[in-house]
Amino acid sequence: MYQIRIVLLLLILIFFNINCYSLTPTPSKKEITKLTKQASKYLRNYNFEKSLITSRRALHQAINTKDDNLIAISYNTIGANYEKLSEYSKAIFFYKKALAYANKTSNDTIKAWINNNLGNIYSFEKKQYKQGINYYKNSLEHSRKISDSTEIVLTKLNITWAYFDIGLFDEGFPYLKFINKYHKKYGNETTIVALNMLNGMYYGFKGNHEKATASFLNAIKLGNKGIEKSDLSFTHQEYSKYLLNNGEYKKAYENLAIYNKITEELNNKEILRKANMAGINLELDEYKREIDKIETEKDLQYQSLKKSRTIVILFIVVLCFLLILLYTLFKNNNFKKKTNIELSLANDKLVIAKEKAEEASILKSQFVSTITHELRTPLYGVVGITNMLLDEHKELANSPHLSSLKFSARYLLSLVNDVLQINKIEENRIVLENMTFNISDEINMIKNSLSFIAKNNNNFIIVNIDSAIPEYLIGDKLRLSQIVINLVSNALKFTKNGEVFIDVNLVKVTNKSHSIEFKIKDTGVGIAIEDQDKVFEKFVQVGRKEVDYQGTGLGLSIVKRLLGLFGSDITLESTIGVGTVFTFTIAFEFDPEKTNEIIYNIPVDLSSNKKLKVLVVEDNKINQIVTEKILKNNNYTCTLVDDGYKAIKILEEENFDIILMDINMPLINGFETSKRIRSKGIETPIIALTAFDKEEITEEAISAGIDDIIVKPFDSAKLFKIINVLITKNKRNDLTMVF
Repeated sequence: MYQIRIVLLLLILIFFNINCYSLTPTPSKKEITKLTKQASKYLRNYNFEKSLITSRRALHQAINTKDDNLIAISYNTIGANYEKLSEYSKAIFFYKKALAYANKTSNDTIKAWINNNLGNIYSFEKKQYKQGINYYKNSLEHSRKISDSTEIVLTKLNITWAYFDIGLFDEGFPYLKFINKYHKKYGNETTIVALNMLNGMYYGFKGNHEKATASFLNAIKLGNKGIEKSDLSFTHQEYSKYLLNNGEYKKAYENLAIYNKITEELNNKEILRKANMAGINLELDEYKREIDKIETEKDLQYQSLKKSRTIVILFIVVLCFLLILLYTLFKNNNFKKKTNIELSLANDKLVIAKEKAEEASILKSQFVSTITHELRTPLYGVVGITNMLLDEHKELANSPHLSSLKFSARYLLSLVNDVLQINKIEENRIVLENMTFNISDEINMIKNSLSFIAKNNNNFIIVNIDSAIPEYLIGDKLRLSQIVINLVSNALKFTKNGEVFIDVNLVKVTNKSHSIEFKIKDTGVGIAIEDQDKVFEKFVQVGRKEVDYQGTGLGLSIVKRLLGLFGSDITLESTIGVGTVFTFTIAFEFDPEKTNEIIYNIPVDLSSNKKLKVLVVEDNKINQIVTEKILKNNNYTCTLVDDGYKAIKILEEENFDIILMDINMPLINGFETSKRIRSKGIETPIIALTAFDKEEITEEAISAGIDDIIVKPFDSAKLFKIINVLITKNKRNDLTMVF
């Protein structure tokens, strides 16, 4: 509405001036040109008021003489004023008016200027980069027609900057290459800072730390010497981002602080004061026209005021009555308040304590989440690369160094999982699941998986399972396995040249409930009586005086808390030098009909030997290599992109069977990328591959249109199982839509 008012004001003023000056001699082109130059000079000195008034006079005279070229120049200056005043919508309006008149002329210079100005606003103010780059390219074409090498260099610099701002470094590089080659000959000192900054951004993208740092520092050096500080502030900002990505947090913070300081200086109060003055003067005529309207409304307001006075008087009377009533209530309750004041104070203290406890809990959860995420990401690369080495170089299969590397990575991963597990249990975020399973299979699988640890201490694992236990039970086999693994691995760690027994017996049957007793017995060092009550506490490790045993002290604490979810407890019997026995009992359901139903609902792998097309959206280069290798080993074709924008673009051109989406990416994260994919009607199943814990992101993933989540590092068999389920489901949906 404000923009329309400005246009109407200009049109009225034009009409008025035409009538006023109709009896005066028509000004010459030279005089009008002088006015346009004077308006530009005022603009450069930030005198927006005089610049706009002078531009308006030049515009009126140019319209009188019907000189399209001067009309275009006048509109361009008006647009530039509004751009400086941060009124970007108005600036675009007048720039487009200028371009419309410029296109009627053969003046490629003014066409180049106006297109470049529009490119600046759309790219760096409106963040509509596609439209902005199109205007830049139009400007480039006009500059080429008149062989304006200086303008060509400037425009290509702007195009480079726009592409780099949205992470399209490969698209922007040809323009940067051109500027580096010809800037010394055709460029000027006002753009040398920006050029060095762009070189720093590009070398940073390419991973060339030495050149990137040198370019940024050179830009800062030149910017400090020069008068123009805008490009210097942007250089500090981009250098800060680069340092942050490389883990140099202190330097990143220092450069960000400099950027903020320079930006604040640029937006000084003097410029804002002049801007406000210009806006007020331009609207002066509009305000005068509003005076008559205000006068006509004055009488109506006076009548309304009289009515309002009556209402106010009535309101005051009612208010006084209410105050008297409140005072009476206050006096009646005063005695009661005095007797309860101590209780109120105590309650306040409890509330404060509760808030502090909740805040500490939130901070702890955030810390645990951040640490586990940051550790899982590189661990995915370590485990994956290790597996690749073993697959590609069979001669290294017996290498003790590679085996140690793989074991260390998995051991570190287990520590991370332990910390996260204990945190989730404490926050009641674990819910037991019902799955059908065979106890014998589960126990023997655990035995095989821990054979490496057993060999290290020359131990033997002996399994005894009661034959009366039904073949299939229903319960949370994953939590059961975790309990047994923690107990057995703990027994193996504290036993040398000995034996670890896993005894499983049916002890009670009540309807469909079968109570199974588990005994984990070892012939190790044993636990002293005074330490037996401590071993289930967090981070407690006993028996480390003589031998340095590894571990966080969380294993037994996790066992006790998981058993609490089953409604069970654990007992401990131990003798120093003889060994230790841990005993617990869990009730599982035995229901053949329910078991058959669960088995029948297990999805059948229909995709084996079928070559599926997979799109992997992942910015980490090592993780790209690992994921691509896992997929190709399963006969899948794999296409890699390193950001969300590229994923959206390729999905508009190609069809894929499945999308593997990283969550934590620069430019645009996995959630926003998935939302945009779904908004385009693309129904391809999306699996989030992330180092975040699944429970933390499930809700946001569902709202973004993500179909499933798998946490890195992951078991490749589990990934392929999820892919199979989603593709099968997607095919069924397609068939339903067809019929």
